[in-house]
Amino acid sequence: MDNKELKDEEVLRLSFDDPSYFTLLVDKYQAPFLRKAMGILRNQEEAEDIVQETFTKIYKYGHKFKKEVGIEFKSWAYKILMNTAFTHYQKAKKSGSNVEYLDPLLYEDALEDNQDLSVAHDAKAAVQSVIEQMPEHLARVLKLYYLEDKSYADICKEEGISIPTLKMRLFRAKRLFKKLSTD
Repeated sequence: MDNKELKDEEVLRLSFDDPSYFTLLVDKYQAPFLRKAMGILRNQEEAEDIVQETFTKIYKYGHKFKKEVGIEFKSWAYKILMNTAFTHYQKAKKSGSNVEYLDPLLYEDALEDNQDLSVAHDAKAAVQSVIEQMPEHLARVLKLYYLEDKSYADICKEEGISIPTLKMRLFRAKRLFKKLSTD
């Protein structure tokens, strides 16, 4: 089979054993990612950094991607790009840097403009509605860990709890989330 005929998910899987395959994904998505990042950040250098960081995350967390109905590699990859750009914006905002280049409405429009991300946007709304039904302490750790991608250490520091307590809360939160989302 020619490399150009391989699906993105297959290329990602093959890159775990042979990292040279990952260049196929970089070649395919680098220009569109850069255009999207430029549309959000309005700064070439920062957009390039975000795209590079996105590819690093895709490779690092590629084993977590599971092909499911309605979830394509492209949607997953763009979600990582958008989250990386938004996280960059939040950090810049906290550090007092000039962040006028990223209007939150522009960020939301960028998500909605991408049809592949409409599924992710719907899923985000569904997740948010389930989280709102959960007790505050469980919802908070779930958001921090899964949505904000914070480490155990950071969450424990922020919440003033131990790692075993965090693990138990995450366990309970996941179990409750699953129950509420299937009801």
